[in-house]
Amino acid sequence: MKRRLRPATVVVEAGRPVRTPGAPVNSPIVMSSTYVGHEQPGPGELVYARIGTESWEPLEEALGQLENAGRPGLLFASGMAAISAALDLTPVGGAVVAPRHAYHESLVALRHQAERSGVRPRLVDIADTAAVRAAIRGDGADLGAADTGPAALVWLETPTNPMLEIADVAAISAAAHEVGAIVVVDNTFATPLLQRPLELGADVVVHSVTKYLAGHSDVILGAVVTRDENLLARVRQRRTTAGGVAGPFEAWLALRGLRTLALRVERAQANAHELARRLQDHPAVLAVAYPGLPDHPQHELATNQMDGYGSILTLRVRGGAAAAARLTGGVHLWLPATSLGGVESMVERRRRWPNEAPTVPEDLLRVSVGIEDVEDLWDDLDQALRASQA
Repeated sequence: MKRRLRPATVVVEAGRPVRTPGAPVNSPIVMSSTYVGHEQPGPGELVYARIGTESWEPLEEALGQLENAGRPGLLFASGMAAISAALDLTPVGGAVVAPRHAYHESLVALRHQAERSGVRPRLVDIADTAAVRAAIRGDGADLGAADTGPAALVWLETPTNPMLEIADVAAISAAAHEVGAIVVVDNTFATPLLQRPLELGADVVVHSVTKYLAGHSDVILGAVVTRDENLLARVRQRRTTAGGVAGPFEAWLALRGLRTLALRVERAQANAHELARRLQDHPAVLAVAYPGLPDHPQHELATNQMDGYGSILTLRVRGGAAAAARLTGGVHLWLPATSLGGVESMVERRRRWPNEAPTVPEDLLRVSVGIEDVEDLWDDLDQALRASQA
């Protein structure tokens, strides 16, 4: 029996062409929209590139292996295309339990789904497992009289964006399955190197491949991964029908980026942990949150559930939103930008977005730590923090 490889090896080995003399080391880019066909195409036969193409297959195979799904993932044109396809697993009128703090466009998509098909969102503190269980059963204290009965789908982010709350995936998945609900986990922040939700009981994983997996801020892609053949078929049909498909060059670029994921995560995580530790004692800092700090409310859960704490932290500066804005305008090495997971370090005040949850503090900065030298990152952040207090 072939030994299962560790994730840091999978990112290098998976999705390679078959080893034969003269074969390329990397999978080629195939630029074709259609394929020579037969009257009755056989199973797996390529017909038309919106349905399937060999340009997706290496990355889809790698993502399936990384999440230990036992089958390839499904590539999408963007993270939001993948999120929308996963949310569409909810039946018309079904209830969806989701974090009150999550990627704001995910919550916007959920609201649009509610307007379009009567889906009933139930937003909860995802770190409060008892409250999540109650919402799944349909007897939560905050539910209205018209919103009763068990949930059809549970949407998790862990850590959440941007508040870095940790959800107990195993406990919540067990509660969801008791009522027949599907559990979907957005695993973008953690990546499969630090967390594999399918192994914890989740049914579906989504990724913004744009972020850590591709890792160089030059690709827009998403992915869905599942062990369940029925769910896989439903999501694949949604991709084919809606047409949110990836281009061959983007898929190739993302696979190339994936090869260095383990090194990037290791370096960025080490930088983040050190910066979080130093920021706790900075006179200009009101609060810092990072799952790797012992004072994080779910530090113990993160330690047990994850293989690391990631490279996102949050920061609140003394002086409120105005001081936070001065900081983002005062950095030189850090990028004031809205993405995350690239090799470069980024900082952003999240409430500048009108769709951000109102419970996110106005002064909260989401910090995506990159792979630069930690001393250079600290010097630039320190001077910007001091300048923000002027």
